[in-house]
Amino acid sequence: MGNSTATPDLDVALEKHRTELTGYCYRMLGSSFEAEDAVQDTLVRAWRSYGTFEGRSSLRSWLYRIATNVCLDMLTAGNKRARPMDLTDSTPLAQAALSPRPDSTWLEPMPDARVLPAVTDPAEAAVAKESIRLAFMAALQQLPPKQRAVLILREVLAWKASEVAELLGTTVASVNSALQRARATLAERGDAGAEGAVSDPLDEEQQKLLERYVKAFEGYDMTALTALLHEDAIMTMPPFDLWLRGTADITGFMTTIGASCAGSRLLPVQANGLPGFAHYKPDPEKGGFSPWAVQVLEISDGRITGFHCFLDTQRWFPLFGLPLHLEAESDEVEQGG
Repeated sequence: MGNSTATPDLDVALEKHRTELTGYCYRMLGSSFEAEDAVQDTLVRAWRSYGTFEGRSSLRSWLYRIATNVCLDMLTAGNKRARPMDLTDSTPLAQAALSPRPDSTWLEPMPDARVLPAVTDPAEAAVAKESIRLAFMAALQQLPPKQRAVLILREVLAWKASEVAELLGTTVASVNSALQRARATLAERGDAGAEGAVSDPLDEEQQKLLERYVKAFEGYDMTALTALLHEDAIMTMPPFDLWLRGTADITGFMTTIGASCAGSRLLPVQANGLPGFAHYKPDPEKGGFSPWAVQVLEISDGRITGFHCFLDTQRWFPLFGLPLHLEAESDEVEQGG
């Protein structure tokens, strides 16, 4: 790309930062695909302008400055991505209607592997995971873009106030004040730590809960499922703005509008620092199973409190590296193997 100082070594050096930059842009933008676009744009800009990089800061902080500018540009449209419960009240099952909203409305799921760099410090790993959980991500989207950047850089990435001030071209006092306002907004929302009960790695009780969940869901056993759900559990299904609260409405939905999901298969995935599953439902035409949703589960006090089904399988399954069809006999093979 026409810059004499850019070398193949630069490619390698830039590429090393891709995962953590994707995590940063994802927290800023709330969209998996926009985050990957933003990082690609960041790396291209860095490559093109490497000749002007004077090495006064580290390559990493220079990349974060470029990425921040890319994200702030993308956020000037003022779109705040959200979860269904950020937009409307819950609907009683009797009035449930499936009305989709455009993709750009929704906070999107993200595979852990694309945004969580390998770190050796368990405390650092825990913060990184907690900061991509759905409730925290939704809270971040409510902050003005600059406050969002300050909060992520200071609290998630542990930058010093002076480093953030330099990155944003502002003063330490203004960074501190933005951080205070951002913290106050998150504290008011109160749900940003709502799924803090998911341990990392999952403890034995949570593992068993998930095993029971798979058995109940694949067996479509509503009594067993009710026992695993918190009485105020929430079910969401973007791109539909409908969301349901409480075991009666959730299981009622699954046995009426969602009845075709009986006999489904679940494969485990890691999404948003939370346990999740790729949900395949029986395909009466082709045989076997077709993708239906990526489910992300929130757990608290030994129960499932959130049951979030992202239905746009043409986008999510490739992102998670999941097959677009499962053969019927694959379960016998897996169990035998």
